[in-house]
Amino acid sequence: MSSTVSHQRDKRSLDYAIRSGIAGGLAGCIAKTAVAPLDRVKILFQASNPDFQKYAGTWTGAYRAGLAIYRDGGARGLLQGHSATLLRIFPYAAIKFMAYDQWRVLLIPNRDKETNFRRFTAGALAGMTSVTFTYPLELVRVRMAFHSRLSSHSAGQTRPSFLRAMRVIYNEGSMPSPATRTTAAQIFERFPVLKFYRGFTVTMVGMIPYAGTAFLTWDFLRAHFFPAIDDHSKQPHPLANLAIGAVSGAISQTVSYPFEVVRRRMQVGGLTRPDRWLRWGETVRAVYASGGWRGFYVGLGIGYLKIIPMTAISFAVWQGGKSLLGV
Repeated sequence: MSSTVSHQRDKRSLDYAIRSGIAGGLAGCIAKTAVAPLDRVKILFQASNPDFQKYAGTWTGAYRAGLAIYRDGGARGLLQGHSATLLRIFPYAAIKFMAYDQWRVLLIPNRDKETNFRRFTAGALAGMTSVTFTYPLELVRVRMAFHSRLSSHSAGQTRPSFLRAMRVIYNEGSMPSPATRTTAAQIFERFPVLKFYRGFTVTMVGMIPYAGTAFLTWDFLRAHFFPAIDDHSKQPHPLANLAIGAVSGAISQTVSYPFEVVRRRMQVGGLTRPDRWLRWGETVRAVYASGGWRGFYVGLGIGYLKIIPMTAISFAVWQGGKSLLGV
C-alpha cells in the first residue's frame, strides 16, 4: 500500500511531469517527422485544394499527389509546413502526454477506480488541454501545408514562410470601408488574435473522441495483455508498445475523422472567406454538398497510412523516453 501511494505521489511531482513532458514532446516530433509527407497530402485533400482534387478518392491518388508535389517543389515541397509542425508538436505532445499522466492519477487513484470511462475521460481532457495551449501554431501549420506552389505561381506569390503565414492570418479580413464589414470582421479587427482560432470549437469537440479513444484503447490493451505493468521488470517490449499504439491510432482516427474534415475546412476558411467566421452548420453542409457522406471521409485512407505509424511511434517513443529519463 505504501509503495502504491509513493508511486502516485511521484507521478504528481513537478519532476515527474517535466520528464514525462520532455519524453512526450520528443516522441511527437519523431513521429510527426516520420509521416510529414503524408500529412501534407492529407491536408490538401481534406481542405479541397483545387490543385489536388483530381487525385482525391483513390488509394493511388495519394501517391500521385505526392509525386506531383515532389516534381514541383522537391523534398521541401513534401515537408512544406513542417517547421510549423515541429514548433507546434513539441509543446502539443509534451502537454498532452504530461497532462494524461496527471489526469489519469487524478481520475484513477487506484485500481478500484480503473474503468474504461475514466480512461476515456483522462485521454479526452489531456487532448483538450494540449489543444488549448497550442492551437494557433496548428492553424499556421495547416495554412502553410494548404498552400500549393501551382496556385502561388499563378497568383504571383512566393512559398509562405512561418512568419509570413502568421502575418497573412493576422491581416485577414481587413476591409477599407467600415460600413461593408460584417460583424465577424469587426470582431476580428478589434481582437485580431481570434483569427488564429478559426475552427477551434470543432477541434475541441473532435479532440474528445480522438484523444479519448486513443488513450482508452492504449490503456485498456496494455492492462489486458500486461496486467503486471506496475512491475518495472515486466514492462512491455517496444514492439508491443508499437502494436498497441497502432491499434489505438486506427480506432481513434475512424471515430473522429469527420470532425477533422470539418476542422480543416474551417481552418482554411480565412483564405476563401477572410471577412467572416465560418460556422459549423454551413461547413458541414458544404462538405456534404461537395461529396455526400463520403465527403466526411475524404483522405481517410491516407489518414490511416499517416496516423497508424505516427501513433505507434509516438506511444512507443514516449514510453522509451520515460524509461530513459527514469520515470
